[in-house]
Amino acid sequence: MIPPKLNNLRIFQKLGRVDAKSLESCDQLLLILPPKPAASHFRQLPQGNKMQQVLRKSTADSTPAFTSRLANKRQTLVVAGTLSKDACTFEQLTLGRKLVAAACGQNAGSMGICVLGFESAEQITITNNIVAAALAAAFELPSYKSKKSPPTIKSLRLLGADERIDTARTEAEAMGNNLARWLTTMPPNKMDAVGYADLARAMAKDRGWSFKRFGSKELAELGAGAFLAVAQGNDNDSAGIVRLRYRPGKKNTKADLGLVGKGIIFDTGGTNLKPFQSMLDMHGDMQGSAVALGTLLTITELDLPIAVDCWLALTENRTGPNAYKSQDVVTAANGKTIQTIHTDAEGRMALADTLVLASRDEPGILFDYATLTGTCVSAITTKYSGVFTNRAELHPHLKRTGRHSGERVWPFPIGEEFLEDLKSNVADFMQCSPKGAGDHILAASFLAEFVEKDTPWVHMDLSASDNDGGLGHVGSKFTGFGVRYTMSVILDENLFKANI
Repeated sequence: MIPPKLNNLRIFQKLGRVDAKSLESCDQLLLILPPKPAASHFRQLPQGNKMQQVLRKSTADSTPAFTSRLANKRQTLVVAGTLSKDACTFEQLTLGRKLVAAACGQNAGSMGICVLGFESAEQITITNNIVAAALAAAFELPSYKSKKSPPTIKSLRLLGADERIDTARTEAEAMGNNLARWLTTMPPNKMDAVGYADLARAMAKDRGWSFKRFGSKELAELGAGAFLAVAQGNDNDSAGIVRLRYRPGKKNTKADLGLVGKGIIFDTGGTNLKPFQSMLDMHGDMQGSAVALGTLLTITELDLPIAVDCWLALTENRTGPNAYKSQDVVTAANGKTIQTIHTDAEGRMALADTLVLASRDEPGILFDYATLTGTCVSAITTKYSGVFTNRAELHPHLKRTGRHSGERVWPFPIGEEFLEDLKSNVADFMQCSPKGAGDHILAASFLAEFVEKDTPWVHMDLSASDNDGGLGHVGSKFTGFGVRYTMSVILDENLFKANI
């Protein structure tokens, strides 16, 4: 099993004034203008006077601001939106998603993107964010219908820019996000833990990564009792922890960046079985691992000169006679003992041992991604994700990264004071609190106990991984939230090389 082509759109660019010939090549044109465009903006477009009149007649304050058709051979559909000069990245991405959706109502073809009325730097940024939305919409997620859906977009044409726009980063981030969403959408009977590991192995061969899978026997030798407690409910030996290594320089160097992802292929809740509605989409409980893998792919695609380790904790959480139970006591790979309270808090168990292994290799900074707690959704909804770190001074950087990337986050505290709620009479601590309050904070405080070597660490509770109607530039329910964010950490904040 291998993913499909993750970006099959060709992007063409025509610099300078937009002419009639350029528009003849577009089946749809996305036109982005300031809130009150001047007549001079419309004069830069063939048939611009007609578009200005349509906008004047439009009274609704909505997106699109107006739609029209050009009087040319293709009857080009114009879908226009307005954007203030101080619009944040999230607003730009959201506008892109809405305009692309409005334009994709007709047969697929060549989609033009034209941003007018902005300074050159703003024009480049806005165009890239609209391109991100188009690349997300054009990607075909897994479908097993007997009749295939037609493509939504066949190519992109960037028109009217003052200078050539570099879209390499946007395209690479789209590939990573598309991979994350494709993996998460895969039905659980089409991708089990073995198939997922095989896919990672095939990608490693293709991309030049080193690959190692730690099976149950090796994990037992490493003392990874927390991960194996979750895995023991499976009716086969499919569970394992996969490590992928990207080394563009010396092969034996330590990682600048470590990525860890929760990969619960399907989560029944285990012995503490989930009700129907809570279990329905639990094939998506591996989205953290998909984000980690998608981020590694993006880094590789951009040929960035940083060393990366990527760890995927792959298992199911099943019921059965061998499944772990409340009040079981297990020992993690760092020797700490855990009293199990609720078997549906399996994510922190699988991550605990994975974090031990990842941090022992002393990466410059370690990120983990997990669809971990419902309390994080309750705290900040599915519009944001929660972030937690053992370096409180990173909080401003983490929030700023969310603003830059358009994948918004909110920092929460962790620490010893919260471990008071996890005191156990029979083990070093409880897996979770029976009371349930603030579980996102308790879970992160628990995970911090498994980060060794004083490794700088950031945990992302992916409350925004799953949002009906999409989020930002992504129109699908599973958003792949985290790939774009992490690339902003690397390329905009440069945190992985900071002295932290």
